Amino acid sequence: MSASGLIKTYVVRSGRMTDAQRQALESFGPSVIIPFSKANAASAKPSPEGFFPTRKPVVMEIGFGMGKATWQIAQVRPQYNYLGVEVHTPGVGRLVMEIRDHGLDNLRIIQHDAVEVLEAMIPEASLAGLHIFYPDPWPKKRHHKRRLMRQPIVDLMVSRLAPGGYLYFVTDIEDYAAATLELLAGIGGLANPFAGYAPRMDWRPETKFEAKAARESRGAFELYFTKRA
Repeated sequence: MSASGLIKTYVVRSGRMTDAQRQALESFGPSVIIPFSKANAASAKPSPEGFFPTRKPVVMEIGFGMGKATWQIAQVRPQYNYLGVEVHTPGVGRLVMEIRDHGLDNLRIIQHDAVEVLEAMIPEASLAGLHIFYPDPWPKKRHHKRRLMRQPIVDLMVSRLAPGGYLYFVTDIEDYAAATLELLAGIGGLANPFAGYAPRMDWRPETKFEAKAARESRGAFELYFTKRA
């Protein structure tokens, strides 16, 4: 079974769209949103570098929420192109507004299931990095099967990283962090330069989820692994 055939890692929420988000989607969205498409069997997947006006190494973020950290990272690290993947329309609309308002030409969006995007649109060994910040923790044990960081999906992620590429995962849920650390440490193609949990990267801004966790006295657990050459 392909990774996309697994139980979904999210539920589609019906968040409220603002008029500004809706207008941005209609007027500016077509210039920065890449339609989801499946390459047919006879065609090779195009390099994700081709999604952008200037060719640079591409970092993909899975589930950017409202996109605050996404556009801020793209702004302070212009040496990379960033591909944000999200299913929720209000968040997509908000990030479209930020791309427009900040004049970011190194940030593009795909509004679709990230696992299907990885399978259908991203060639092997083509990403410089993967960001997974505060994914849905599915805290109840019976729901752990819905978590994003499961073996078939992580294997797919790693296959899409170029040698030297990195996977950066952050959560405030300790058991999710511990399970993911064990999972990533068991993949021979990955190396952990920090042995255990990583320090916060100085270029990663605080997300709203992180601020909420801090108010509730929950710290962040960070993992940073690189793909071996």
